[in-house]
Amino acid sequence: MSHSANQRPADTQEILQRLAEIKQILNDRTSSKTEIGQSTSLGTLLKTEIGQFTSLGSRWNRRQFIGVAGLGVAGLVGGVIVHHALTYSQTINWKDLPPPPSGKKLQDFDFELVTLDSQGKENSRKRRQAKSFTEDLGPGIRLEMVAIPGGSLIMGSSDTEEGRGRQESPLHPVSIKPFYVGKFAITQAQWKAVATLDKVNRNLNADPSNFKGDNLPVERVSWYDVQEFCARLSRETGHTYRLPSEAQWEYACRAGTTTPFHLGKTITTNVVNYNGNYTYGSAPTGEYRHKTITVGSFRVPNAFGLSNMHGNVWEWCEDRWHDNYNGAPMDGSAWVAENESDNRSRVLRGGSWHDQPKNCRSAYRVYYEPGFRNLNVGFRVVCVKVS
Repeated sequence: MSHSANQRPADTQEILQRLAEIKQILNDRTSSKTEIGQSTSLGTLLKTEIGQFTSLGSRWNRRQFIGVAGLGVAGLVGGVIVHHALTYSQTINWKDLPPPPSGKKLQDFDFELVTLDSQGKENSRKRRQAKSFTEDLGPGIRLEMVAIPGGSLIMGSSDTEEGRGRQESPLHPVSIKPFYVGKFAITQAQWKAVATLDKVNRNLNADPSNFKGDNLPVERVSWYDVQEFCARLSRETGHTYRLPSEAQWEYACRAGTTTPFHLGKTITTNVVNYNGNYTYGSAPTGEYRHKTITVGSFRVPNAFGLSNMHGNVWEWCEDRWHDNYNGAPMDGSAWVAENESDNRSRVLRGGSWHDQPKNCRSAYRVYYEPGFRNLNVGFRVVCVKVS
C-alpha cells in the first residue's frame, strides 16, 4: 500500500501520537485502582490477572511505525498491526549525557553490574563505569547525582509478567531526555541538612523517620514534604531539583533491561530488602528484616550505577495517579495537568522492605494521597534543568 505525501506523518512525534491513538481505541478502558492501604500492609493491592496487551518478539523500528501510523484504517485491522509492531524494548544512547550543572565537574565512578539467573543465583558480574557530580550539603554530607543518558523505552509490563496488573498497561513508547538522578534514596542526614534551611512554603520535620540512622533512607515524608525539600535544595544549590517523572523513574530503574527486575527474572533478599516470606518466580524464600537498611547495601547497582531501585522504601514520583497509561505522555514528562489541584493522589514506585517481591518490579506502580506518610515511603531526586 502506498500513501501520498500529505497522508504521511510529518515527524516521529506524530507517528508516536497516531500509534497511541490507535492503541487507545483498542485497549479495554476498564481499570483497577491500586491504592496503598493505610490500615493494612502497604503491599496489599488489588491484583488483576487479565492483561491488555501482549509482548511479542519482533523488532520495533521506524519503518514499522510509519506503516502503522500511515494506515488509513482503524479498528481491528489497525489493532492487529499495532499488536505485532510494538516490542517490549529499551534503547539507551550512552553518549547522550546531560551537560554538567554550572560550577560542577563530572567524575567517573566504578561499580560491578550483577545479574541473577531464574533461581536468583548470581549469573554474571561485570565492571562498569558511570559519571556523576556531587552537591555539598554540609560537613560530611554529600548528594551524589548520576548522569542518565537519553534514550527510549516501552513502558509498562507484558501480560505474561508474573504479578502484573492492568494499571501497568498498555505498553507504550516513551522517549527520555538526559537527566541526573540520585545514586541513592535521600538519606536522613541529607534530609536534616536541607530541612534546617530556611522555609520556602511550609515547615519540615528535620527528623521524621521511624528507623533512625544518618545513612538510612528518610521515610515518613509526604509528597508535600518532598516538594518543600526540593524547593529548599534548589534555592540553596542554584540547580533545579524535583521528583522524577514516572517515566524517568522506570527508565532509570530498568537501565536497559526488559526483565521484571534490573537484576533479571527474579530477586532474593541477598540483593534486595523486601519481605522474604514471599517469593517471585523460582527464587527461594529469604529474610524479612522488618526495617530499612543503609542506602547502597548489597552493592548491586543497575547498569546506570543506581542503587536500591527495588525495595527498601517506596519512592514518590511527580505524576498524578491515572488508572492506566491511556493518554500518558510519550516525552518522559510528568503526567500532570495545570487545572488539577495538588491534592490528587500521586504515584509511588519501587516497593519496600515491607512488600512482596512482585511489588518491587520495575513496572509496578501504586498511589496514595500526597499528604500520606508511612515508615516505608521515601524518595530520590532528579536534576533536569541545570544552570
